[in-house]
Amino acid sequence: MGVKERQERDRQAVRDAILGAARDLFLTEGYRNVSMRKVAERIEYSPAAIYSYFSSKDDIFFALAEEGFRRLAAAGLRASTAASDPVDRLRSGMWAFYEFSKEQPDFFELMFLDRSVPSLSQDFERFEFFREVTARAEADIRACSARGLFKPDLDAAAALHILWVAMLGAASVGLAKRLGPGEDPDALAHDVLETTLAGFGAGGATTTFKAFECPFSTASEGDPPVSADDSTHDHAS
Repeated sequence: MGVKERQERDRQAVRDAILGAARDLFLTEGYRNVSMRKVAERIEYSPAAIYSYFSSKDDIFFALAEEGFRRLAAAGLRASTAASDPVDRLRSGMWAFYEFSKEQPDFFELMFLDRSVPSLSQDFERFEFFREVTARAEADIRACSARGLFKPDLDAAAALHILWVAMLGAASVGLAKRLGPGEDPDALAHDVLETTLAGFGAGGATTTFKAFECPFSTASEGDPPVSADDSTHDHAS
């Protein structure tokens, strides 16, 4: 290994140590109570040294959030592409989100539950890669409408928000251990997901939520229509 490669490896190791220490401190002491100095002390570095890696505490958070969303995107795409039916892809993708909350609870809490962290809207460009996840999910929702499985006028972006919030609630209850003795959080999450999907059917409730355009959403008037044979998703795979 050359000098340059060794220096890059060592720098990456320090960066990983900073992120790991910051994640632990954010969770145990609260984001507001953590300073760059505290992070430096945790890894026994000077504050000046870690400023050469991250410009601020917010910069550290966004790096952690990006890593979390990359892990979530990989899990969601892996689960959804294993199914051939659009409803099953939605089901698998949403269940992967729920499983992520159990397998990566630290990331999940920082990404979705901590009210003190910066808004992702401050640095949305770095999360551009997550568009593929939402694009596939919205395409599956439109395919379900085209096949008559969902309401024909169902707004795909709004429906995806509803699914996400439903599973976020189930995941949060499970993580917080708010259920009674003997109550199964996985069974509750399953029923929440199935009930929500059923609600999009012809006899379900009319949705009133309007989703505004954001970097995580791809819906626009210029989007190509999704046919009942779902050919656009097959090409995306």
